[in-house]
Amino acid sequence: MDFAIPPATEALLDRARAFMRTHVFPVEPTVLARGVADSEDIVAGLRAAARAEGLWLPQMGKDEGGLGLSLLDHGLLSEVLGHSPLGHLACNCQAPDAGNMEILHRYATAAQRERWLEPLLRGDIRSCFAMTEPDTAGSNPTLLRCAARLDGDDYVLDGRKWFTTGADGAAFAVVMAVTDPAAEAHKRASMLIVPTDTPGFRRVRNVPIFGHAGAGWDSHAELEFTACRVPKDSLLGPAHGGFVIAQERLGPGRIHHCMRWLGICERALGLMAARAVSRELAPGERLGDKQIVQAWLAECRARIDAARLLVLRTAWLIDQHGFAAARDDISLIKFHVAEVLSEVLDRAIQVHGALGLTDDTVLAFFYTRERGARIYDGPDEVHKVAAARRILARHRPGRAG
Repeated sequence: MDFAIPPATEALLDRARAFMRTHVFPVEPTVLARGVADSEDIVAGLRAAARAEGLWLPQMGKDEGGLGLSLLDHGLLSEVLGHSPLGHLACNCQAPDAGNMEILHRYATAAQRERWLEPLLRGDIRSCFAMTEPDTAGSNPTLLRCAARLDGDDYVLDGRKWFTTGADGAAFAVVMAVTDPAAEAHKRASMLIVPTDTPGFRRVRNVPIFGHAGAGWDSHAELEFTACRVPKDSLLGPAHGGFVIAQERLGPGRIHHCMRWLGICERALGLMAARAVSRELAPGERLGDKQIVQAWLAECRARIDAARLLVLRTAWLIDQHGFAAARDDISLIKFHVAEVLSEVLDRAIQVHGALGLTDDTVLAFFYTRERGARIYDGPDEVHKVAAARRILARHRPGRAG
């Protein structure tokens, strides 16, 4: 494996770093203070600048107006954009829209592409992905209760969802619902496109996270479907193929998430180091002179670098051999990088003292928004158990090697 970054990729990363310095970081304090939903003018300006700099839709192919990057190259770019909460949003590669674009690109009909995918690619609308439910274990989606029954030429949805990111202001939801309750566990559900203005679709609330309900894209909603009727052609992909589509959506998404988290780690480490060399504890004595702080900095540096190598190796493996060859690696990076993220943010806040608890730095925003990294897309424990079972299976008595 060659660790050298190709010149074309390095040039792209340099453009992205310049874009972040010139356009994103200067407006970040204003947007975070006002809220993303009340900063549409600033976000629109960032998006126009991202287009001009050739950074639009890095997750999509060139035929869709994107950059046509490999998963490895996209991962490297995602780390740069992850230095700010606004980086991915500026380039129209933010969750959950990025994942929805990918599955719409693969499964949407011509009519669905025209109505939903093309405006999403242009950045004219936002979307959301409704899978998790309040009354069932999110770690076991075979227990989903939200159902969509066929009634003539329509599907009728009834049920509840929550932690539906960005539902506030979204034009449509991709909803995973049970369409064949009698089928085996992984063939019960389908994906349906549900416009948010459909009668029977109700956004109950934005769920408060650590006291912040948020608004617009920066929110997680609770949804209720009551006799919510959509045409049969709202089905996305094959009937009862919801689990297959969900897994295809999550595979590259975990690379995207992990590299974004590493970008957050780099930002936090930089803030931690700056605080350590500038904070005076007594005349001639700075925070960075303390060996415990020096140890934290060294440990964070090592863990970030090790985590990056693991993620980039996984992205390379997927590019070379496909997702099946990287099953273990995908599980490993999901829990490992999430744990590194939690540790680095915690250390950075500790070094900042009381300042770290305030909104005067970006650390508190990252901490409250990203603690869920160890829960969503499968909690740490599920990924650890899944990886461990595959490791044990390869070492059972009688197995060669």
